[in-house]
Amino acid sequence: MISLDNIADIAISTGWGAADILRDYYRRSDLSVDNSKEGPVTAADLASNSYILEQLKGQLGTTDFGYLSEETYQEFLNKTGSGRVDKDWVWIIDPLDGTKDFIKKTDEYALHIALVYRGRPHLSVVACPEADVLYCAVLGSGTVAYSPGGERRSPKVSEVDDLSQLKVVVSRTHRDDRFNQLIQKLPTGGQKAVGSVGGKIVAIIEQKADIYLSLSGKSAPKDWDMAAPELILTEAGGKFTHFDGQPLMYNQGDPCQWGGRAASNGLCHDQLCDKIAQTLQEIDQ
Repeated sequence: MISLDNIADIAISTGWGAADILRDYYRRSDLSVDNSKEGPVTAADLASNSYILEQLKGQLGTTDFGYLSEETYQEFLNKTGSGRVDKDWVWIIDPLDGTKDFIKKTDEYALHIALVYRGRPHLSVVACPEADVLYCAVLGSGTVAYSPGGERRSPKVSEVDDLSQLKVVVSRTHRDDRFNQLIQKLPTGGQKAVGSVGGKIVAIIEQKADIYLSLSGKSAPKDWDMAAPELILTEAGGKFTHFDGQPLMYNQGDPCQWGGRAASNGLCHDQLCDKIAQTLQEIDQ
């Protein structure tokens, strides 16, 4: 298999191409939307998905790599009867993260491309088309932010080490009563609303926020929501775990990430997770 650095070049090029597709659809006035029970799907989701799979499969094939995408997962499940891709190396793809924000024109949508090995991310791309920036991380090599002109920089999380001063990045939707109680009771330093999961994690590595929390309820975020954002955060110095400190695992059969997850700048992560456990115990009494 070719090196991760060479694969990263392919993922970066693919990310930029998919970002161009999303930008084109974003500016259309006749965007078709299918409001399925899993959430809205647009023509942009499908076009971006097709392009990403075409590029990755065309250059890397299917012998060494498996592919798990939000838009093709149900088809794969129906065909195989299993939600797990039977490969060590698996691409996990969200061709449009934040579809509701895309439809509402908030500019806060993203796309995710992650390569996981035996359940853990080793390479990821998160692109934010309206901000003209693409983030790429390779395990052990840091996170790099790219501009369309080729400029590069290495973003790092904040150095705030006081839990009461850490700002929480939250969603404008997907917030049930239990989650709202948790956010209100945590002794943190305010909130910042951002649309997509990718955008929330970008806010942390760009030092516009320090914490992101996710708590499943009747539904749960999926592998493709978390895999790529996790690696760009951890390679920028942050931490991303379940509330009990355990790592997130991907391609395990059920793509849903049940339970709770905390992403942070890392400096108060253990304290944060302990406080969350205590607070949830109080809420659930």
